[in-house]
Amino acid sequence: MNLDMKILESLDQNAKLTAAELAIMLNEDEKAVEAEIRRMEEELVICGYPTLIDWDKTDRHQVTAMIEVRVTPQRGKGFDDIAERIYQFEEVEAVYLMSGGFDLTVMLRGSSLKSIAEFVSEKLATMDSILSTATHFVLKKYKEHGLTLVNKSEDERMLVTP
Repeated sequence: MNLDMKILESLDQNAKLTAAELAIMLNEDEKAVEAEIRRMEEELVICGYPTLIDWDKTDRHQVTAMIEVRVTPQRGKGFDDIAERIYQFEEVEAVYLMSGGFDLTVMLRGSSLKSIAEFVSEKLATMDSILSTATHFVLKKYKEHGLTLVNKSEDERMLVTP
């Protein structure tokens, strides 16, 4: 496996690893690891180092929604221009081109159900090329970015036998 793939797989599991730690783990020269990380950052292979936070365990109240969007693709540009217009909004966490019954999935974060509804009705649905939307609200997150967000609790119910 190439050094770049080893680095990417390691950082995908733990973005807090330093170049020195990666070099030891991968049995590579630290300068080579630093140079490879810098190259991948410049080429936008590594786009950032986000932290996964379980906001439900904080005092911050927010709502996450998944919006299915059907659009009319633009001649010569397909879905890219409309996707770009959508991902420019601050509330938008992610935009994906999809196969199936709709074209784009928009992941959105807002402070309330009302703020999500306002985004959909005032910003998203009014855009040219948008044919329809269907909004789904996340009720509980169990796993995100490959990490479990819930603690398994033992079944504390009493066993009842006849």
